[in-house]
Amino acid sequence: MFSFNSIKDYHKQLLNGSTTCVAAVQFYLDSIQAKKHLNAFLEVFTQDALAQAVALDKARANGVPLGKLHGVVVALKDVICYKGHQVSAASKILDNFTAIYNATVTENLLAEGAIIIGRNNCDEFAMGSSSENSAFGIVKNAIDETRVPGGSSGGSAVAVQAGLCMVSLGSDTGGSVRQPADFCGIVGLKPSYGRVSRYGLIAYASSFDQIGIFSKNVDDAALVLEVLAGADDFDSTASQKAVPNYYEQLTDTNKKYRFAYFKETLNHKGLDAEIAAALHTKLANLQAQGHTVEAIDFTMLDYVVPAYYVLTTAEASSNLSRFDGVKFGYRAQLSADDDLTDLYKKSRSEAFGKEVQRRILLGTFVLSAGYFDAYFTKAQQVRQLLAQTTTNIFANYDAIISPTVPTTAFKIGEKSNDPIEMFLGDIYTVFANLVGIPAISVPLFTHSNGMPFGAQIMTRHYEEATLLNIAATISK
Repeated sequence: MFSFNSIKDYHKQLLNGSTTCVAAVQFYLDSIQAKKHLNAFLEVFTQDALAQAVALDKARANGVPLGKLHGVVVALKDVICYKGHQVSAASKILDNFTAIYNATVTENLLAEGAIIIGRNNCDEFAMGSSSENSAFGIVKNAIDETRVPGGSSGGSAVAVQAGLCMVSLGSDTGGSVRQPADFCGIVGLKPSYGRVSRYGLIAYASSFDQIGIFSKNVDDAALVLEVLAGADDFDSTASQKAVPNYYEQLTDTNKKYRFAYFKETLNHKGLDAEIAAALHTKLANLQAQGHTVEAIDFTMLDYVVPAYYVLTTAEASSNLSRFDGVKFGYRAQLSADDDLTDLYKKSRSEAFGKEVQRRILLGTFVLSAGYFDAYFTKAQQVRQLLAQTTTNIFANYDAIISPTVPTTAFKIGEKSNDPIEMFLGDIYTVFANLVGIPAISVPLFTHSNGMPFGAQIMTRHYEEATLLNIAATISK
């Protein structure tokens, strides 16, 4: 029977003839069907995936060199465009909408021989921390189906966790790759803002959003990042910096690093005691191995979540204004007395979910004339202070280590009626998005409740090579 350990091992199997791309795709199609109750996929591209597999097997038999992701079975979060295929952002307002172009990351995957097997369920418009906000039903954690997989990229995380694909792509605006990776016990990488093009990503908050990677191991995340990263004429925020060979640079796992951790994160009242104890032990072990590990003060911890939600909801209220029932997507039925304003109101009220409505309203409020300076301007000032603080920290340290999430995966429905408690679950992840630095969550431990958890590592801008090496070091 087909089994998957890593992309490089899979390529060896293909080259020695012990498996084929068709066998791999069929294995995952069967697995998706067997575990469809997890609701990780909104749509499976069965015929397309098999046709791609046949073509790749034929090309390989004819001596065509393997692309970096030859035959690698990938799933896309339902906010990433794949031409000719539906993309809905898990929202009723885009139900049955078909993408008319490929996202740049989709183009890059296909160019290196990847096989896209389907689109993953998520929180509507990537707004949520539990994957309970989808218009098409909740996603379940494969380890314990009474628990959430995290969000907003929960379907993408479960697809890798449950063995329904080799790697998957999600989006990370405030932790939406790292938090579900932590809840599901897999690797979740958020690159620096601008390292990967956002062209073809349905926007939530444009100055925060970044496409990220889910994988079973650090090596696969490094290889996929090589393919995704780079300049893009369609995205002016994409960096012009050369893309390192991330995979080949994963060789220096014996280097000694200077680690910082924030006292306030490990002493926070909301942090689970077992998680705190495990991370203290991990930090002590790193120090015993010859690394420098120092606690530093971070007095702004209580400001990061409020600043994040003020700024992201403001951007969301602008970005989502295009979904109005006129140009595309859902359109409400009108009566003879209704006018254009009624069309807007009814279409948006009927088709947007409650969490999306909440964030649009909050964003519109903080941008309003009477409150702009009190909220939006102050949040921008906090963001600038955080950027300055980050620069100062990385003048002395190679990386920052923190918990990824304050708790392990919680029960489905446990926090649905308390948006503030749900928002506070992002306390350790939003920092990286506010300042645009890369971050990764690596699985390290198992809680007494049986659920996995790990640690988050952050490095300076565009230092993904260092980040990946440290992740490999810490995972040893």
